[in-house]
Amino acid sequence: MPEVVGVRFKPCGKIYDFEVDGIDIQSGDKVVVESELGLYIGNIVKDRHSVGGEERKLQKIIRKATEEDLRQQEENKNLEEEAKENCIERIMARGLPMKLISTEATLDRKRIIFYFTADKRIDFRELVKDLAAKFRTRIEMRQIGVRDSAKIIGSLGICGRELCCKRFLTTFEPISIKMAKKQELVLNTGKLSGACGRLMCCLGFEYTNEYQGWAKQTDEENPPGLQEQTGTEVAISSGNQKMEIHQEIQIQVQVQPPPVSQPAEQETPSDEQERKKKRKKWPMRRRKKKQHHKKFHKKSPEK
Repeated sequence: MPEVVGVRFKPCGKIYDFEVDGIDIQSGDKVVVESELGLYIGNIVKDRHSVGGEERKLQKIIRKATEEDLRQQEENKNLEEEAKENCIERIMARGLPMKLISTEATLDRKRIIFYFTADKRIDFRELVKDLAAKFRTRIEMRQIGVRDSAKIIGSLGICGRELCCKRFLTTFEPISIKMAKKQELVLNTGKLSGACGRLMCCLGFEYTNEYQGWAKQTDEENPPGLQEQTGTEVAISSGNQKMEIHQEIQIQVQVQPPPVSQPAEQETPSDEQERKKKRKKWPMRRRKKKQHHKKFHKKSPEK
């Protein structure tokens, strides 16, 4: 089994395995490797380890980065800035509905990559011809999503800190509104969306596999008609003393379906006649007595 090391090209980028090939290197060193796009300088973030299992073709480390390689990398930054300004100018001149995010040049300057965002597919063939005629090298255009764009540019989140994708996230996990519902958060898109306009990645930090398994197990044990919740242990520390509170609360809620309203029965003519017969009628003597009472207690008009 060959010995490999983990190499990272960007601060929060993915880690790729490269074969050591007998070079004396260690974690923290900068090395020159040949990837699918060309020569790049990367940092070793994982020490030597063996890779087993399926056989796959691994790229080899060419050499340890020298002073000349580092100087060439700094000069490429000026080339990248120049290429970005020229590309923005040509985009505006041709009226293309696209937004250029960043540019990247290989160490040997044999390829320049342009990253952009757009709402739909763009026909940039004429733009590539203009850039190739200007820089005399291979031009590659790559369309990326809004989340990758936010990771490259960087910004501040609603928490006041730098975006998680810019600081430590290496991959984007799928985020759904179900995660916010399970955590009983307010379903407000303005509060749940990040700088990229998508659901914030931090919604998945507390929605781990353990939580999903617990939720699934709870649903299986408690059917929809019977729901059960149990409290947990709480530990409070104050100074040199520590107080533990063991509290277990068990709640059972029986959920019943709402009663089905039945249509009112229509009365038939025979039922209406019987109801009128059963109505109480006042006798004549009582009616006369009531009229006499009203007449006797009638107030006389004021003079």
